Order: sequence, then structure tokens, then C-alpha cells
Amino acid sequence: MLKLIVNADCYAPESLGLKSILIAGGKIVYIGDSEPDLGGSLAVERTDVAGAPLVPGFIDPHAHITGGGGEAGYHTRVPSVLMSEYTRGGITTVVGLLGTDDLTRTTSSVIVQAKSLKNEGISCFCYTGGYHLPPTTLTGSVRSDIVHVEEIVGVGELAIADHRSSQPTVDELLRIASEAHVAGLMTEKAGVVHLHVGDGDSGLQIVRDALDQSELPPRVFYPTHVNRRKKLFEEACVLSQRGSTIDITAFPVADDEDAWSAANALIRYLDGDFPRENVTVSTDGGGCLPVFDESGNIESLDYARATALADTVKELLDRGQPLDRILPAFTSNTARILRLQAKGAVRVGYDADLVVLGPDHLPSYVMANGNWHLFNTELRRTGTFE
Repeated sequence: MLKLIVNADCYAPESLGLKSILIAGGKIVYIGDSEPDLGGSLAVERTDVAGAPLVPGFIDPHAHITGGGGEAGYHTRVPSVLMSEYTRGGITTVVGLLGTDDLTRTTSSVIVQAKSLKNEGISCFCYTGGYHLPPTTLTGSVRSDIVHVEEIVGVGELAIADHRSSQPTVDELLRIASEAHVAGLMTEKAGVVHLHVGDGDSGLQIVRDALDQSELPPRVFYPTHVNRRKKLFEEACVLSQRGSTIDITAFPVADDEDAWSAANALIRYLDGDFPRENVTVSTDGGGCLPVFDESGNIESLDYARATALADTVKELLDRGQPLDRILPAFTSNTARILRLQAKGAVRVGYDADLVVLGPDHLPSYVMANGNWHLFNTELRRTGTFE
């Protein structure tokens, strides 16, 4: 059935004003100031959103779709995230990965979960590898995985500056990055190395060394968790000026913590003289949020929620940030760095991944690939076992 959305205050992510949008076959086929003349012979579902903001579906570039954790024993493995947890949070495209546990959880299991989420109605991609070297792969190499597996867009999250990492050298990082980069060229995929950056004092030094010692383009290196320490965030902002995209994680931050919340980090970035297109925000959804003591022992444990992007957008809007200023970090910037065609914008010919924000600045309607998942705050679609 054709779907027509009317009286939408459209952000594409730039402001377009009040628009009518027609969806057919999972694609946006019309955006106009008035309703299209469809005659009387076509079946059309018409939804009037009464002037509410309509934005591109959020893209989460970093989520543990198979669950993360395991740092405090087998029982601390986080379960897989249910599909509706993404859509409730306005996420219509998610990129899955492995973290600390890239042994009992494998690239194969991430690929299968990505296919599962696609079958349930949202778009899903993934990385090969995980924290450690040599990277866990499906076919034997990073380059082969990216080339031969449709869902795989890069390698990650490879850990640096973290006591749980393999302590990679510059040469090892360059070897992995070259594999990803060449595979990206062969396939028109992102070909990025998505880097987990830990609390270590070395920060992003290895990335700077890799750029100084090679011909690889800066876009290949895509570090995440860069707001976990204020000094690290300053490093990351400078790195963005060299051409790397940095990823802010929407994890909880205490008032006395040496870190920036996602909202504070994004505001600081946008207020600075940094490339607006080189910043994204992710949830780390399903991932473990451990707190370690100085000896590396777990002090406390929690896990990240898939609703974190929507919560961050709400916080930013509640604080008076303009919607068209903040949206690219949740939509078009992410689509650009990950080379996700037809994602991240409200355009004719693009996938019909749309979010309508309610008066509380949270998603009230969510459409993924032309199908309503959330309609006036009520779930229309759920995962198979929900």
C-alpha cells in the first residue's frame, strides 16, 4: 500500500518546512508542498502528523547486536538486543560488532544476527573482527570478509589504549587498515577500521603515528568512545581536522566524571572549529559498561541501551539546540562515513526510513524501509520472539 504523510515539518536533515511525503515500495517517491494528486483508484494510507518534526531514521554505527559483556564471568554476557528496542529509539539502521568477547561470540554470529534483524524489517550491517589480533573473521581475512559478505562494511571494534586489547603495534594497525581500505575500494563499501579507544594514556597516538607513517587516507580510521575522557576528546577533535570521523558514545556520565556526555561532547564539537561532517553519535547498545579499579578488577557492571540516540536528541532539543544543527551526527554523517547509499536523509529515491518526533522530543512514529514500526507511540511491528 502507498503511504502518504502530510503536514510534516521536514528536516532532511536541513530544514525543508512543511511537506507532504509519499512512500511506495519502501522508497520516498515524492516530497512536495502539497499532497500529490493520486486519483481515486489507488489504495493509500494517509497519516497527518499535524506539523510535527519529521527527520531521517537514526543510524547507529556501533551496537552489540549479539550482546556484549562477559568481563566478569560467563553469567555477565549481555543478551541480544530485541528489534523493537532499536525502533522504539528511532533507529532504523544499525551496525553490529564484537567487543571484548570475540571468542565465544564470532563474526559468523554477528552476520547471522544482522540478517535476522533485516528479516524483521530494519536495515543492519556489521563489522568483522573484534577487540583482538589476529581478528576473528569468517573467511580467513579482513579483506575477504568485506569483499564476500554483503553485510560487512569494515573491521572493528579493534581495541587500542585499553588493558583488554592485544596491545597492537603501528605496523599491525597499518596491516589491518590496508586490508580494510583495499576491500572498501573493491566493493564501494566503507572499508574503515572502527577503533575502540580505552582509558589508556596513549589515547589516539597510534592513529596519529599510522597516518604519519603511511599513505592511507584519514577516513579509514574511525575511533569511537572518544568522549570517555576530556583529554581524549580534545585529541579526537584535532584528529577530525586531519579527515578522520570521530564517534561519540551516548553512555551515562556522572557529574563528577572526567568525561563528556554525548550531548555535551556534540555541543562542544559543533561550537568548535571542527569539520561538521566528521562526527557521529552511537549507542554501544547491548554492550557492557564495566567500571574497573586500578588493578583491572570489575567494580560495577551495567549495559548500554539502544534508546540512547533518541535520549540524546531529546536532551539536545530540550537544551535549545536547533534540530537541523544536531541531526547530521545521527543521520547523514553516519551514512557518509559508512557509505550507506540511500540512507541518512529525506530525499526522493532514498529509503523510507523516517522518524516523527512527538511534543516530548522522543520518537512517536518510526518507519523503516517503508513500514510503520511505531505509530503514534504504539508498536506495530515486533521481533519474532518478542
